[in-house]
Amino acid sequence: MNTLKTGFLLTALTVLLMLIGSMFGEGGMIIALMLAVVMNIGSYWFSDRIVLKMYKAQEVGSNSELYRMVEEQAQRAGLPMPRVYVIPTDSPNAFATGRNPNHSAVAATQGIMRLLSREELAGVIGHELAHIKHRDILISSIVATMAGAIMMLAYIAQWAAIFGGLRGDDEEGGSGGIFGFLFMIIVAPFAAMIIQLAISRSREYAADRGGAEICGNPNALARALRKLERGVEMSPMETNAATSHLFIANPLRGGFAKLFSTHPPMEERISRLEAMRR
Repeated sequence: MNTLKTGFLLTALTVLLMLIGSMFGEGGMIIALMLAVVMNIGSYWFSDRIVLKMYKAQEVGSNSELYRMVEEQAQRAGLPMPRVYVIPTDSPNAFATGRNPNHSAVAATQGIMRLLSREELAGVIGHELAHIKHRDILISSIVATMAGAIMMLAYIAQWAAIFGGLRGDDEEGGSGGIFGFLFMIIVAPFAAMIIQLAISRSREYAADRGGAEICGNPNALARALRKLERGVEMSPMETNAATSHLFIANPLRGGFAKLFSTHPPMEERISRLEAMRR
């Protein structure tokens, strides 16, 4: 099923890229097609490295406490040892990335390691390892890379439109140019966000349950989620909206961001974990 989802998302994002390219004419469409091919290949093989580099994540060695914790939880989960990274930010959060369990990585921020107790952090690590075990990480990483590329192209197209880079029917008195401009500034980023939302929220519920089973303490993960919700509010993270779905706690704040959140409500996640404990 995840293979089918991956194929569908890559196809949808390719079509959207070509649609954006068509705003520049036939040459733009050809360039967009070539870019889509490169992005599809790059997203599959290198999406994890792209995301980790985006957040300036630094790999840690086996003498790190975080490494030892991930190693312990990976053994409990029956998974190969993933690479372990620390993100230099005070905002508390974590995510997993990679293309399969044999090529995976877990990243945690400095803030989350300061905020949570050892038991709570083990619950968070269990949650991320559950994403790896369920093979959510390939879809999530590909969507993060491709949606980010589409948003970037939309911004480039806005500047091109401002400086006369877009050409349409307006050269002959039509309105193609203005419609192309509106497509760039409104439809393309919105479409990328909708495709991003195609990653079901249910994956977070499943990862919470799986993480609680891996660490053996649903209550610890529930406490961690409650702390993370408050911690992100107090210390928001500078993040790209295209990658927000990767994190265990939604790093985006604000009404519009919450309306289109890729995460289910935190209270519902916590109540389900507490029901597991009971």
